[in-house]
Amino acid sequence: MAEIETDVLIIGTGPAGSVTAALLSSYGIENMAINRYRWLANTPRAHITNQRTMEVLRDLGKEVEAEAYMHAAHQDLMGENVFCESLAGEEIGRMKSWGNHPLSKAEHLLSSPTMMNDLPQTFMEPILFGTACRRGTQARMSTEYLSHEQDAEGVTTTCRDRLSGRDFTIRSKFLVGADGGNSLVAEQAGLPFEGQMGVGGSMNIVFRADLSKYVAHRPSVLYWVMQPGSDVGGIGMGLVRMVRPWNEWLIVWGYDINEPAPVVDEAMATQVARQLVGDPELEIELLSANTWTVNNMYATHMQKDRVFIMGDAAHRHPPSNGLGSNTSIQDGFNLAWKFAAVIKGQADQSLLDTYSVERAPVAKQIVTRANQSIGEFGPIFESLGMTGGTDHEKIQANMDARCDAGPEAEKQREAIREAIAFKKYEFDAHGVEMNQRYKSDAVVTDGQMEPAFELDAELHYQPTTWPGARIPHVWVFEHDTGDKHSTLDLCGQGQFTILTGIGGEAWERAAKTVGAEFSLPIRVHIIGPRRPFVDHTGDWARAREIGDTGCLLVRPDQHVAWRAEEMVGDPEGELRRVLASVLGRSDASAIAAE
Repeated sequence: MAEIETDVLIIGTGPAGSVTAALLSSYGIENMAINRYRWLANTPRAHITNQRTMEVLRDLGKEVEAEAYMHAAHQDLMGENVFCESLAGEEIGRMKSWGNHPLSKAEHLLSSPTMMNDLPQTFMEPILFGTACRRGTQARMSTEYLSHEQDAEGVTTTCRDRLSGRDFTIRSKFLVGADGGNSLVAEQAGLPFEGQMGVGGSMNIVFRADLSKYVAHRPSVLYWVMQPGSDVGGIGMGLVRMVRPWNEWLIVWGYDINEPAPVVDEAMATQVARQLVGDPELEIELLSANTWTVNNMYATHMQKDRVFIMGDAAHRHPPSNGLGSNTSIQDGFNLAWKFAAVIKGQADQSLLDTYSVERAPVAKQIVTRANQSIGEFGPIFESLGMTGGTDHEKIQANMDARCDAGPEAEKQREAIREAIAFKKYEFDAHGVEMNQRYKSDAVVTDGQMEPAFELDAELHYQPTTWPGARIPHVWVFEHDTGDKHSTLDLCGQGQFTILTGIGGEAWERAAKTVGAEFSLPIRVHIIGPRRPFVDHTGDWARAREIGDTGCLLVRPDQHVAWRAEEMVGDPEGELRRVLASVLGRSDASAIAAE
C-alpha cells in the first residue's frame, strides 16, 4: 500500500510543473509536486516571457501577474538586439526586438492585456511554486523519482528521499513528468520522440560586472558579438545576455560536442568576458558556470494512459526565440483544467486524450522553429565575410570592408542590413507565440472553415473566434463603474464561459440548466448597452465574429470550444450536445432525460 496518496503527482518544479500545481490547487484539486534538488532553479536559464504566458499568470490572479512584473525587466529594456564586434567596440547593426518596433508594439497592445517582459527562471519559478504551495500543493524537495507503475485505477510511483536514502511510494490518479530534457518519466513511459539530442555543445557563464557604460544607452537583452575567434558553436560569435540591468550577465560560449565538456574556472570565465566585452582590464564576479547541449527533439505523443509529460520533457530545443518556459507553462494551462474536470466527475477520462492531440503539434512547431533560428544566423556571417575557415586576419579584413566606399562595400552593407532584419523570425515572432489553434475532440467546429492567415503566421498574431483559437482580447467596460476588463478576464479561472449579446439571454438559461446537469458551473456574460459589461468602443463587436444573439463557449484555458453565429432553435439542446462532445460525455442524453 502506498504511503502517500494524492490526485495528481507532478515530477519537477520548473515552470511546467509549478504552474500545473498552482492551477490544480486553484481549481481545488489535490496535488503533490516533488523536486530532486533542495530548491528551485539556481541559474537564470529561461527568461523571455511572452504575452500568452503572462495571460496564464494573470488567470492565476492579478497579484501573481503583478509579482512577475515587479521582478521582470520590462519590455522597453528588452530593447533592440545589438550586433557588435565587442560591447566596447564597434557596433555593426541592431534590430528592434520583442515588440519594441512601433508597428509591432501596436500589435502587442491590441493582442493582449499583458506585456512581454524578461523574467529569469530564478524569479519565475519561485512565483509559480509559491503560488502553488500557498493554495494547497503538497511539495517535497530532495525527493527523487525512480519509477512508476500504472493500472486501470491510478499510478504508483516509487520515490527516494535523498536526505535519508529511504524509498517510498506515492499513489495518484495521474502522473505528470515535468522533469526536464532528460526526462526519466518519458523514458519509462516509452513515449515516442523524433529528432536528435546533443547536436551542439554550449556553456553558460553567469557573472556580475557593471557594464552600464557599454550598454545603458542602447538597452537590450541580447548583445551578439561578431568576432573572429569567438566560439559559440565554432561560428565566430559570442552572446552576452542581460540577466539584471546592467550588472548581472550570462555569456553563452560554445564547445566541440565531440570533445569532453570543458571545466570553466574563474580565470577562463574572466578571459571570455574580457574578450566579448572588449575590456582587457574587466574584473568579474563569477556566479556559476555550466555546460548544456543543443537539442532538436520533440515528443510526437505526450501521454500514455494516466501518465503525461510536459515542458522540456516533451520539447527539447535551444533557447532561440525564447520559447522554452513559455511553451512549458502553456502545456500546464492546457492540461490542468482537463484534470480538474475529470477528477470532479464533470468529464470522461477521454478528455485527457486531447492534451497530446493539442500540444504535441505545438511541441513540434517550436522545436523546429528554435533550431531553424540558429541556421538563420548564416546570412549574417556570410554578409560579414565570417565564413570559410579560421584565418582570423582575413575574416577581420572582410568585416572591415563594410566601412569602405564603392559599390562592393555598399552591397555588403545592404546584405548586412537585410540579414539582421530577417532575424525578426527569432526576435519578434509574435505569431509563433500567439497563433496556436487547437484541433481535437475538445473543440466543436460544426464544419466552420478555419480562417486563413492574412499575414505571415510566424510574425503576426491573427485573432479569431474560430473554435480552437484563443478568445480575442479587447477591452470592455463595467456599466456601473466604467472600469475596463479584458475579454480574457471574463473567461478562465477554471470555468467554462459563455459570451453573448442582447437577445442572447436564452443562452444564460441554457447554461444554468445544462451546467446543473453536468455539475459544471458555466459563467455567462451578456455584453451590450445597460448590461454589466458594455462594448463602448465597438471593438468586441468587430472581434467576436458572431451576431448579438450568437454564442461563444470558451474553455477554462481561454480557447473557444464552440461558436454559434446566431441564436438557434434549441439553445439548451445545442449546449448539451456541445458540452457532451467536448467533455466526452456519452451519457448526456440520459442525463437530460432524468
